[in-house]
Amino acid sequence: MKAIGLYKYLPIEHMDSLVEESIEKPIPSNRDLLVKVHAISINPVDVKVRSPKEKTENTLKILGWDACGVVEAVGPDCSIFKIGDKVYYAGSITRQGSYSEYQVVDERIVGKKPLTLTDAEAAALPLTAITAWEGLFERLNIPLHHPEENRNKSILIIGGAGGVGSAAIQLAKLVGLTVISTASREESKKWVEELGSDYVINHYKPFKEQLASIGFEDVDYIFCLNNTDQHWQSMGEVIVPQGKICSIVENSEPLDLNVLKSKSVTFVWEFMFTRSMYETTDMIKQHELLTSLSQLIDAGKFRTTLKEIISPINAENLRIAHQKVETGQTIGKIVLEGF
Repeated sequence: MKAIGLYKYLPIEHMDSLVEESIEKPIPSNRDLLVKVHAISINPVDVKVRSPKEKTENTLKILGWDACGVVEAVGPDCSIFKIGDKVYYAGSITRQGSYSEYQVVDERIVGKKPLTLTDAEAAALPLTAITAWEGLFERLNIPLHHPEENRNKSILIIGGAGGVGSAAIQLAKLVGLTVISTASREESKKWVEELGSDYVINHYKPFKEQLASIGFEDVDYIFCLNNTDQHWQSMGEVIVPQGKICSIVENSEPLDLNVLKSKSVTFVWEFMFTRSMYETTDMIKQHELLTSLSQLIDAGKFRTTLKEIISPINAENLRIAHQKVETGQTIGKIVLEGF
């Protein structure tokens, strides 16, 4: 089978930063599915893992953590899926990735593809939607099934136009929150408004004054999807006393937790690979939330965040996609389709 990956961690402009090889098709074991991959999407984690570093791999390291495809074989312990099922998933960061014609993935982190989406539209969603879902409903503990509890409550989503933000805006609106997103360019402002954001502010300007100008003294929740270090002080200023902040972006400098002390604010991380990385006892929750997401999509309550399709899936096109994501200015998701 064809697979794209790396041996050396090089700048994306280098021809050997991503290379294509023919390797053996994997065999599923335990609760693994063997999936014939139809479409993949590119996330910032792809770029981060591939970024230059003093390290080499002895065998091809296949990147990629989003895919949509068809189940071709199942492991002996599988009970959820069967051969022929159309699926979508974000995989595990500790295993070989989705830049390949076939991939093995644990069925507990896989969902059935939404019926109303194309392969490319579905491939755009898993990693970012799982991150948004877990961040909102599990880390921030925002009520999912009782939207009346969210009435008159607000959330600030920092970095609303990216993949996770695009999913988080839709989910937050579905459960009745007032959504304030940050965006700096006209095209990104337009995108977050199309997704349902009630207000848009600029993440390059102080939050407090901008929130005051639209009638908010503070916000009940903050979901930080961009530069935790840069926004730390501002988040502390605008979070409501006893409010909650969740971030997905690791800090470069030590965070001063005293900023949150007087308000008794909760701060929590979200990392969607935690469950698969540690094979937690509740790993199947990712299957369950992807199933719920498919139902929302097929009911017309959630839309894909796909913005661009590149075809076919090969090393050259993946290098192009990585370069686009590296700019930090992509809106929605980039998907590659077809080998």
